[in-house]
Amino acid sequence: MDPTPLTDSVSALADPGTWITAAVILFLLLCSGFFSGSETALTAASRGKLRSMADRDEPGAKGAERALTLKEDNERLIGGILLGNNLVNILATSLATALFTALLGEGGIAAATLVMTALVLIFAEVLPKTYAINDPERTASRIARPIGLVIAIMAPVVSLVRIVVRGVLRLFGVRIDASANMLSVHEEIMGALSLGHQEGTVEKEQRDRLLGALDLHERTVEEIMLHRSGIEMIDADADPEEILSQALQSSHTRLPVYRGEPENVIGVIHAKDLLRAVDRLTRGDNAPGLQGFKIMDVAVKPYFIPETTTLDDQLRQFLKRHTHFALVIDEYGALRGLITLEDILEEIVGEITDEFDVAETPVLAPGPDGNFVIDGAMTIRDFNRATDFSLPDDEANTVAGLVIHEAQSIPVVGQCFSFHGFRFEVAERDRNRLTRLKVRKLG
Repeated sequence: MDPTPLTDSVSALADPGTWITAAVILFLLLCSGFFSGSETALTAASRGKLRSMADRDEPGAKGAERALTLKEDNERLIGGILLGNNLVNILATSLATALFTALLGEGGIAAATLVMTALVLIFAEVLPKTYAINDPERTASRIARPIGLVIAIMAPVVSLVRIVVRGVLRLFGVRIDASANMLSVHEEIMGALSLGHQEGTVEKEQRDRLLGALDLHERTVEEIMLHRSGIEMIDADADPEEILSQALQSSHTRLPVYRGEPENVIGVIHAKDLLRAVDRLTRGDNAPGLQGFKIMDVAVKPYFIPETTTLDDQLRQFLKRHTHFALVIDEYGALRGLITLEDILEEIVGEITDEFDVAETPVLAPGPDGNFVIDGAMTIRDFNRATDFSLPDDEANTVAGLVIHEAQSIPVVGQCFSFHGFRFEVAERDRNRLTRLKVRKLG
């Protein structure tokens, strides 16, 4: 047996340079773990949580502010971390190969590969990433300063790498926009609410209210307005006693006034204004009585809005104009419906009722056959909120409208359809209106 390899190994172990190299490898592994953990923490950290930490007067506030600054340019951040991580990993592997070769000879290459793979995987990848993902915001605020310094030092090289990468991608028709893939605040909040509801940490009512508020800028008044066929109006040329009786019997505080035909709306009366006018005409010895009543003396100018107005914009207009009532018209100026401030608020908080509202079924529940029996005029959004289903509302506002759109015809009573994972049956029909439907989820 040749004692030379053993003698060389003993000599190598006795050499101080060997231990220095081992110490350098250990240090490089620690640096690799630092880069890996930093990458996970900074990419997983929520910008919202970091902003909240930065706004609070606590020790980690400045670190959170630095982390937010770093996250503004994700491409530069990831480029700097990956460059540093690869440098230390390659250097550590090279030194380990040289060290094990000196100790074990030719077999040291394989040993170095196995040992470094295990060390890098456990101590430089899995362990730091697991630690960082456990509390990414806190970790990100702690490492923001040193990582920022490293990225600043490596900035020239990272910039060169970015130019090369973008140039190569451009050859394949791919153009990089630093902000293109950033999730909008609305989408991030909506996703968090939906996920929280699935996990049971957010109640359905809380989710619906918050999502309703976030959706206002994407929905138009046309989607929630009361259709003109359901508007209660007053004829300006009617007898004063008839007008008074109609106003008293109505459950609404404000009523549109028309002349000649319902399309010709000339004003809006408020019940309080009407009551004051009647009081002036009927009280006292010299009161002229109702015959002196002129409805246009108490009516206010109607407020018209286009049907494409978003709910968010209309809510602002209601608050700005100090009014709660608007008439909706189409592009040709024809009356389409009406909308109130209460209608918009109901999209956030749910149905608002008072002592004058007609009592409605509080809970929409399936029958023994599994079918939900609903009014065809029920909006898809209300149906989804009541059942936690997800019928699409892109093509129609009401469930009946969705059935007609998908059927491409006006179905007759008893017809059944299956689409979007649901079964629809027409239970009642009044002329061309589907007044009652049976809906059941398939599968």
